[in-house]
Amino acid sequence: MENYDLFFSKSKPDFMKPKLLLFTTSLFFIFILLFNSCSKKIKSQKPNFIIIIVDDAAWNDSGTYGNSLIKTPNIDRLANEGLTFNNAFLTTSSCSPSRCSIITGRFPHNTGAEELHMPLPSNQLIFPGELQKAGYYTVSAGKWHLGPKRAEFDTIYDGAPSGCEFWEEALNNRPQEKPFFMWFAALDPHRDYQPNTINEPHKPDEVFVPPFLPDNDSTRKDLALYYDEISRMDSYIGKVLKILKEQNVDRNTLIIYMSDNGRPFPRSKTRLYDSGIKTPFILRWPSNIKSRLRTDALISSVDIAPTICELAGVSLPKTFQGVSFVSVLDDNQKDVRDYVAAEHNWHDYQTHERAIRNKQFLYIRNSFPEFNASPPADAVRSITYQEMIKVFNKGGLVEEFSDCFISSREPEELYDVVNDPYQMNNLALDKNFQDDLSKMRQILDKWIQETNDSIPINPSPDQFDRWSGERL
Repeated sequence: MENYDLFFSKSKPDFMKPKLLLFTTSLFFIFILLFNSCSKKIKSQKPNFIIIIVDDAAWNDSGTYGNSLIKTPNIDRLANEGLTFNNAFLTTSSCSPSRCSIITGRFPHNTGAEELHMPLPSNQLIFPGELQKAGYYTVSAGKWHLGPKRAEFDTIYDGAPSGCEFWEEALNNRPQEKPFFMWFAALDPHRDYQPNTINEPHKPDEVFVPPFLPDNDSTRKDLALYYDEISRMDSYIGKVLKILKEQNVDRNTLIIYMSDNGRPFPRSKTRLYDSGIKTPFILRWPSNIKSRLRTDALISSVDIAPTICELAGVSLPKTFQGVSFVSVLDDNQKDVRDYVAAEHNWHDYQTHERAIRNKQFLYIRNSFPEFNASPPADAVRSITYQEMIKVFNKGGLVEEFSDCFISSREPEELYDVVNDPYQMNNLALDKNFQDDLSKMRQILDKWIQETNDSIPINPSPDQFDRWSGERL
C-alpha cells in the first residue's frame, strides 16, 4: 500500500484509487497494442522502387567509377550512400533492345524486339505489370522507346530535351497511399549535342580520352559536350533525392542507377567490349543497404526483374531468364553467377555477334566477320569519327584507333579482361590461351542452345552509309 500511495496522491479518496489504477492499466495495454500494430505496419511496408536509366553512358563516366573530371555529385552521392557494382553488364549495347531486355527479364533475341526500334510484342510479360497487380502505382517518365504504350504503367510521361523533366512531377502526383515503381528514363547523354547544356560546361582540355580514341581537338570537344549532358541528368537525380526526403519515403525507396548501353562513340555503343556492355550500377536503399559498399559480384541486366519482384514479395514469372541478386544486398561478398551473356543484333547496320564474359575473360563470336565494326550512324556522323576517317584515308591512323575500320574481322575474339581492361589484345590465336578459348566456346554454345538462339537466315541490311552515317 505504501508503493500504491506513492503512485497516487494521498489527497485522493480511497474509493477512487482502484478506478485510477484500472484506468492507468488499460491505457498501458492500449499503448502496447497500438505500438505493436504500428511496428507490424512499418515492418510489412512494401519498398518503393526507382530505376534511373540513362541513355548512352559509359560505365566509368562518373566520379564513383574513377572519372573525377566529370561533374556527377549526385551519382557519387548514390554510391556514397549505397552499394556500387563493379561487374554489372547489359545483354546488348543497343538502346531499345536493351530496355526491352531489362523490363522483361529476358535476352533480346527472346523478347521479339532484338533489333533497334523493334516494338516490344504485346504478349511479352513486363515486370512492372507484376508489381501493378500487387498494388503498386507504376510510372514511366522520360524516354519510352519500347513500342506501343503499355497498360502495365498507370501513368506515362514523355519529356525532352533531357528526358528528366517529368521526374519531379511523377513523384509529386503519385497516390500517397500506394507503394510505387518508377521507370525514370533519361534522354541524356544521347546525341545530338548542343553547347551550353549546363551553366558551367566542361572544358575540352579537361576530359579523359580512352586509349581506343585519338586524343585530338575533335575528340576532346565531343567528349566535353557528352560530359555536359551527363551532368545535366545528374542534376535531376539531386531533385529526385530531395523530393523523396520531403515526402518521407527516402529510406524505404530503392534507387537503381544504370545505363542502357555504352557511350555513342567509336568502339563503344553497339560493341560487346566493356566499353559497350558494361554498365554503371548503383543501388541506394537507406533502410536496407549500408553506405559506401562495393561488390565484385557478376550480374546481368536480366537479373533486375527477378530481384525487384523478390523484394516486392511478388512471385517470379517463369518467363524470367535472369537470377535474383538479393543475396548480394545482404552480403556484398556473395556471387550469384559465373558468367554473363550479351548479343549484338542489327542497329543501323547488318551484324550478328554473341559474347560470354566472366571475371577473367571476354569471348566474342562474329557471324558476319566480312563487315567492318562501324559505330551507330549518329556516332559515324560525329566530329570524333569523321576526323578519324580523314586520318585513316590518309593512312595516318595508328593501329589502336583503327578497330572500327577493319574488314574482314576475326570471327573470334578472346580477351584477358584483368590484364587488358580495354580489350585491345585479341588472344584467340595465341597458343597459350587455347584451353581458355575452348572453355568459353563451350559456355557460349550451351547458352545458345538453352535460349534457342540462331543466326538469321535473312539478316536486316544496312540502312545507313558506314562512312557518312547518311540514310541509304
